[in-house]
Amino acid sequence: MPSLQEIKGQQPAWCPGCGDYSILKSFKDAMVQLNIDPHQFTIVSGIGQAAKFPHYVRCNTFNGLHGRSLPVATGIRMSNHSHPVFVFTGDGDSYGEGGNHLIHAIRRNINIKLFVHDNQIYGLTKGQASPTSMEGVKTKNQPAGVFSEQLNPMALAVALDCSFVARGFSGDMEHLTWLMKEAINHKGFSLVDILQPCVTFNKLNTYDWYKMRVYKLEPEYTPDDRGAAFNRALEWGDRIPLGIIYRNNRTILEERIPVIKDAPLVRHAVDISRVKITIKEFY
Repeated sequence: MPSLQEIKGQQPAWCPGCGDYSILKSFKDAMVQLNIDPHQFTIVSGIGQAAKFPHYVRCNTFNGLHGRSLPVATGIRMSNHSHPVFVFTGDGDSYGEGGNHLIHAIRRNINIKLFVHDNQIYGLTKGQASPTSMEGVKTKNQPAGVFSEQLNPMALAVALDCSFVARGFSGDMEHLTWLMKEAINHKGFSLVDILQPCVTFNKLNTYDWYKMRVYKLEPEYTPDDRGAAFNRALEWGDRIPLGIIYRNNRTILEERIPVIKDAPLVRHAVDISRVKITIKEFY
């Protein structure tokens, strides 16, 4: 079993009090509890404060372009689908720049775990509105308030029949650690939207604001009912549900591709003679 020290990466450079710290701690706890060693998993990210996450965890990592973490993660999974791949991203990176990739990753149902640090603001670039900023909220770039309606990532995911849809809160690490383990153990694309206060640039959606509104889904709630899940996904405002909102057992992409169905690509034998023949066809 790995220790927390073995997973520890560089010293985080987030603002004091940032919700990202709790997400980092929850993830490390989940890795220890699931007994996954650092060399056995990969973290992919794009651009943003959340995208610094791979720097702070000792494991295989890839830090790439804004909004393009899911295509990279997909390539890694296609090469070795016996290897867990996690994506850590922000609401701007995943729901804005990477929105199109999110839709198609859900549609393909590749077995990747997407953890979104949702602080409803672009933190790295000093406080512009993101897709999840609430309508009417004033920012540096929107002094008259946000004109666009707020994106609801939970409702979008349920509508797309995403395999695992959940919401956590960085102010409740025990629940978030449990939620991360459930997402990791689920077979299929998992989206975990994590409410994460930005203490520097978002003065509305604070820890206190969330604590007055979030509630955990009742023990008798069954996330297998898509209609009920959609109703819960629509809840926002006075009551915001936390937990597994929706879950299904669709066939994953890796099992649909014959060449990798039985064994990861990295374990396939390489026939150099066929490579030479192919090269001769072009030169």
